[in-house]
Amino acid sequence: MDQQEEKIVNFFRFEDLRVYAKATDYATWLASNLGAPRTDSEKALVNSFCHSSYDIALNIAEGSSRSKSQFDHYLKISKTAIRECVVYTEISHNLGVMTEEQFNQSREYLMELTRMLGALIISLQRSAERRHESSADEDGDPYANDEMSY
Repeated sequence: MDQQEEKIVNFFRFEDLRVYAKATDYATWLASNLGAPRTDSEKALVNSFCHSSYDIALNIAEGSSRSKSQFDHYLKISKTAIRECVVYTEISHNLGVMTEEQFNQSREYLMELTRMLGALIISLQRSAERRHESSADEDGDPYANDEMSY
């Protein structure tokens, strides 16, 4: 295998996640597609909207450095940020800050991000279940390898 065929692994592992790339694509798209706010209330809306879009990627990045159960928690926080963006999309469209086309594009991004995060959460949960099943099979204690001690 030559150097060009080798997969480059990023130092920060979250950068290898497709959902992280999609989240940063959305935040970039949003920042470049929202019109200039005309009023202070529109400025507050745009700032909050952009902040929520950044939170999607930021929580993926933060959670990736944690345990699987904590990663799951941070991914769910990312899903909360997506729901915030759905609300901001609707309000922005209603106020004329977003065109109909931008409204539809934003919703498409958000639906895809929701599906991707949902799949990753399910994958993490299945992995945790398999880990617990195998540890229970080995020594009869299903909590032997838990990350938390009680």
